[in-house]
Amino acid sequence: MGRLGRAVRGSLADITPLREHPPYRRLWFGQAVSGIGQQMTALAVSVQVYALTHSALATGLIGLCSLLPLVAFGLYGGAIADRVDRRKLGLAGASGAAVLSAGLAVQALLGLHAVGLLYGIVALQAVCFAINAPARASMIPRLVPAEQLPAANALGSLSMNLGLTVGPMVGGVFIGIWGFQAAYLVDAVAFGASLYAMWRLPAMRPEASSTGKRVSVLEGLRFLRERPNLRMTFLADIAAMVFGMPRALFPALAATLYGGGAGTVGLLAAAPAVGALIGGLFSGWVSRVHRHGFATSLAVAAWGLACAGFGLAHDLWLGLLLLACAGAADTVSMIFRNTMLQAAAPDDMRGRLQGVFIVVVAGGPRLGDFESGVVAQLSTPAISATTGGLACLATLALLLVRYPSFLRYDSRTPTP
Repeated sequence: MGRLGRAVRGSLADITPLREHPPYRRLWFGQAVSGIGQQMTALAVSVQVYALTHSALATGLIGLCSLLPLVAFGLYGGAIADRVDRRKLGLAGASGAAVLSAGLAVQALLGLHAVGLLYGIVALQAVCFAINAPARASMIPRLVPAEQLPAANALGSLSMNLGLTVGPMVGGVFIGIWGFQAAYLVDAVAFGASLYAMWRLPAMRPEASSTGKRVSVLEGLRFLRERPNLRMTFLADIAAMVFGMPRALFPALAATLYGGGAGTVGLLAAAPAVGALIGGLFSGWVSRVHRHGFATSLAVAAWGLACAGFGLAHDLWLGLLLLACAGAADTVSMIFRNTMLQAAAPDDMRGRLQGVFIVVVAGGPRLGDFESGVVAQLSTPAISATTGGLACLATLALLLVRYPSFLRYDSRTPTP
């Protein structure tokens, strides 16, 4: 029993970065609290738009309103993060987001019933996120030593998935009891934790340019073009999200394959997040892995296999289990891909690479929704899920043939 206990403790998330580095601890806690508030707001906006319009299309447009600014400003936010004090940039982004959440609360209290106003605020929130996120992510390697980056990124994924699971649940309770304004106000107040964490950090100006070239978006893309291992981190994620992502199929599969309704759709949507949360909780082993490219490849392959199996599963609980496994695999992939970006890139390029990361993370799943929807229309939703997972595996195999050095990447001698 003692040996089993030690094994369980060894598999739990490594909290060394939280224990040993107070600046990182404050930043992590601030992000965890504000992340829950942001998810409460995301739920409240969608519910409010539907209450005003009774239109699924109008509700779906919320995603488009956030996607376009994320893609448009993500790259530029990263370039700015490589030029100015990242602490001040993070403060500016978090402050803007807090003001916008307060604005959402005011419009709800006043009963303005203006859908266009909601769309506009959502778009501006995405701009703030595109400014804040690259600055925050590029600061992590300055707050913890290189050997603790996998553990720090695992903890980051844990806080993100905690927000994705807890935020909507708490938000639903607040909306049901006190109305939309309650969720918005909680979000505005929650940003205080993020602002406090940023305020307590030391100055975070980028280190002197290692390239000797000007700071620009194009220069960042040229840097990425010449670094196959870093480029592969993005390509592997695109393969997983564009071909393997089955999210758009959940309503159809719930009705046709599982004979359920909205409750079944909710279970399907929650399963990957629950798996990702569990993957983050039991991530203590990631710091002992040095072959990050190989580990990322295995995680992406596991994602593809799980999604392909999900399309073949006719039992709901088996389908949920496979989706949870896919979510856990995605967390592992994200931990190692983020660590590679932070460790193998010079400090003056980290902001721009995090900007590209935002664009890929924001755009990939949306393209995946489109791809799976088209294939489902031409065949069936189950076939779409299965072929998507298999296409992810095939694309990954082709990428590894093209970039074999990715499998040999070693964190002890990081080579971009």
